[in-house]
Amino acid sequence: MKKQAQKPRPPKAASVAKIAMPALKKGEVWICGMVQLDGRVVHTILMPGESKDLKHQDAMDWAKKQGGDLPDRVEQAMLFRDHRKLFQQRAYWSNTTNAGFSGDAWGQGFHDGGQHYWSKGNELLARAVRRETI
Repeated sequence: MKKQAQKPRPPKAASVAKIAMPALKKGEVWICGMVQLDGRVVHTILMPGESKDLKHQDAMDWAKKQGGDLPDRVEQAMLFRDHRKLFQQRAYWSNTTNAGFSGDAWGQGFHDGGQHYWSKGNELLARAVRRETI
């Protein structure tokens, strides 16, 4: 006996997770949310204000006094892509040391879009971010 062809079934509706957004304080800007392997979401939030020209360790200390951290290189790339108007056309420190030489750290050029490493003794600007896990 010949089998009848089965009618195609409509695809099951994809389940869309609702991601809780963090509460923003005055002057803060949400940058991104990254889903971790355990399902938690780590949100990165740009805090208001910026430093004067500082050496790398001083910039790290400044960000900590603000209640945050310097952004990492991925966060800086997103900041340049989506929020470059919130920055001067200068270079800003990241929290990332150059793997090839511990005396250098990475930064984001908001004048040219490039990421470069500089001697930690150079003076660049800094912006702080905070990360919130939900």
